[in-house]
Amino acid sequence: MSDYQKKWFYLVLLSFIWGSSFILIKKALIGFTPLQLGGLRIVFASLTLFAFGFRSMSQIKSADWKWLIIAGFTSSFFPPFLFALAQTQLDSGITSIFNSIVPLMTTLVGIALFGAIISKRQVLGVFIGLFGTVALILAGMEFTPDQNYWYAIFILLSALGYAFNINIIKRHLAHLGPLSITTASFAVAFVPAIFLVSYSGFFGEITNNVQMHDTIWYLLALAILGTAWANILFNKLIHISSAVFAASVTYTIPLVAVLWGVWDGERINIYQLLGGAIILFGVWLVNKKKKVTN
Repeated sequence: MSDYQKKWFYLVLLSFIWGSSFILIKKALIGFTPLQLGGLRIVFASLTLFAFGFRSMSQIKSADWKWLIIAGFTSSFFPPFLFALAQTQLDSGITSIFNSIVPLMTTLVGIALFGAIISKRQVLGVFIGLFGTVALILAGMEFTPDQNYWYAIFILLSALGYAFNINIIKRHLAHLGPLSITTASFAVAFVPAIFLVSYSGFFGEITNNVQMHDTIWYLLALAILGTAWANILFNKLIHISSAVFAASVTYTIPLVAVLWGVWDGERINIYQLLGGAIILFGVWLVNKKKKVTN
């Protein structure tokens, strides 16, 4: 496949994997606290990456580590905890919708701190996608007014972290392979995650906690597929496309997540479906192929 075909293939695949992650978080929270879930997600993902990607870190130079440390904390360490905490109060579909602000954050961070230049068409596409996201949020608030939407702040903080990560990789780590970047990022997050898992009381509970036994499979799927392998695919997507294109995966994630939510008993209405259609139009507009390189 050409790079153009590959980037769309990765976009669709990541949409399904990450779109499914929200329902996995919801199910795993039945048996684990947000602190345990976030920490174990990092630990299991890190062990998976170490098994396959440890040797790839040999290409990393000392000058790269300052950027990898920042990327590791902003994208690999804090978001797993923040997402788990947010979903204690918000439905999985609503959480994924709030996450759609990542492309806008990526654009703003790229312009403000990394000297990124994007076209008017891309800006328009980002804001159209954002408008669709707002429509989905408002429709969700109408149907589920009992949820605490202040917890969306945790998702917005995660989105800001992802925006830094995308721009750092595109600007300062493009010479490294996706596997080495992903493995190094989780190596940064691994030690503090182990400490927090121990502090959470997990090792004292796991033997006799039946709910942990029943839900750990959701956590393992979330860590290995939805975190380790998905991050490798995402870093590949960043390498072969623009930062804005890579961030646009967060526009299509809610479509998958909302469908999972409906399957699990969450409600959806025609306005939410309309918002999803607007989001897809924004993605198309941002990534419409032109002679000018994105």
